[in-house]
Amino acid sequence: MTGNHEIRRGALEMTIAMLMSGTIGWLVVSSQQSSQNVVFFRCLFGGATLALVCAALGLFRRKLFTWRVVGLATLGGVAIVANWVLLFAAYSRASISMATTVYSTQPFMLVALGALVFRERITASVVAWLGIAFAGLVLVVRVEPAVLAVPGEYLHGVALAAGAAFLWAISSIVTKYLKSTPPHLIAFFTAATGVVLLAPFVRFDALPTSAVHWLQLATLGIVNTGVMYVLLYGAIQKLPTAMTGALSFIYPVVAIIVDRVAFGQKLAWVQVAGAVLILLAAAGVNLGWRIVPLRRYSST
Repeated sequence: MTGNHEIRRGALEMTIAMLMSGTIGWLVVSSQQSSQNVVFFRCLFGGATLALVCAALGLFRRKLFTWRVVGLATLGGVAIVANWVLLFAAYSRASISMATTVYSTQPFMLVALGALVFRERITASVVAWLGIAFAGLVLVVRVEPAVLAVPGEYLHGVALAAGAAFLWAISSIVTKYLKSTPPHLIAFFTAATGVVLLAPFVRFDALPTSAVHWLQLATLGIVNTGVMYVLLYGAIQKLPTAMTGALSFIYPVVAIIVDRVAFGQKLAWVQVAGAVLILLAAAGVNLGWRIVPLRRYSST
């Protein structure tokens, strides 16, 4: 019963984190800052918030800072920060639609790594649900064939997006090794790592001049990093990797809705159909719905 309660709580945390993640694009675009500046201030504001949270919870204790914890948390932080950098670079070389599609192969990489590292069993139904979710994602982003007319740059962008997806999966696997470490502390290490790595690349000569833009960067750091990553890491620690992967497909659906509200982007019926497929697949894995009967795997 405790295990089921933990999984339900993890699923709720993951869902909330993905809903929050869907608003990141709007904050990034509206802030009118370069990608390195956005990521740096995201880590700076997020790290400050997480430091206060960790201090209030009494997590800055020597026994929690073992070499193993510090090493793994830093490794996961490097993977996440590099993930953001690669993904932003992919947007400028391939279309956002294609980069998003390629980047969203992360659940498949996560499930494969989970099976390889943790020997987690992957059922045929889980594979089928993930396939349906990815098909829905392709419909949502409405891939345009015209992007193929940019040789070299397009392939470079696809490679960067694939690298970002792999780094996200690596970070998730590392986080599962820190199951006994409070997620607040893991998220703090991630933000702190980002500040150190990106400080040399910040364009201090092009900082925001508007209070609104500073507010957007602060929101991105405090809410969409500080709060969101506590929920995300907590969920990853509680959930099987297959369920984590399936629930991550909620993010693009929310991003499409935010685009419609914030920038007036209209949804075609194909995109609506894709969103339904994504949510259906997430529910299928979350609730254990079977597509392929188990009897097909009997030894007869």
